[in-house]
Amino acid sequence: MEVRSIYKYARISPFKVREVTREIQGLPVSAALDLLAFTPKKAAFLIGKTLKSAIANAENNANLKPDGLVVKEAIVGEGPTLKRIMARARGSASRILKRTSHIRIVLSDEIPIETRETQKAKREQGKKELKKQATAGQAAEAPTTSAAEKRPKIKKAGKKPKR
Repeated sequence: MEVRSIYKYARISPFKVREVTREIQGLPVSAALDLLAFTPKKAAFLIGKTLKSAIANAENNANLKPDGLVVKEAIVGEGPTLKRIMARARGSASRILKRTSHIRIVLSDEIPIETRETQKAKREQGKKELKKQATAGQAAEAPTTSAAEKRPKIKKAGKKPKR
C-alpha cells in the first residue's frame, strides 16, 4: 500500500531540493531520516518534515508500521515563482525570481524494486559483460594484415619544395 505527503509552496528552489531527494529514494524510512538529520542543508529539513508527515499518515490513516516502510518516490515539482525587482545602475532594474517548490513523498510497504546501489551494480556488471564480448569478438576477427598495409601508398600532390 502507498501513502503520500505533499509540502506545497516551499520557499526554496526545486533544483536545491532535488539534490537531497535523489539521495533518499529507495531507502528504508529509518535510514532516510538518519541521512536527512545529518545533511546540513535547508532542503533536508523541509524534506524531513514532509517525510515525518508521510510516516504519520501511514500510521494513522493506513494502519502501517513505520519499520517496514520504504521511500518509493521523492519528487520535487516547480511551484509558482515570485517576481521581484532590484534597482540597478543608471535607473534600470533587474528581475529577481524567488522560486518555490512542491515536495511529494510516497512511502510504500512493499519491497523496493531497485535502490541506487543495486542500479549502479547492475550498470557496472553490464559494462563488464560488454567488455568481455568486445574482447572475445576482436580475438575471433583478428586480421593478419591491417587495412593500411593493404592500400598502395600514394604521394600527395601539393606544393613543390623550394630550392
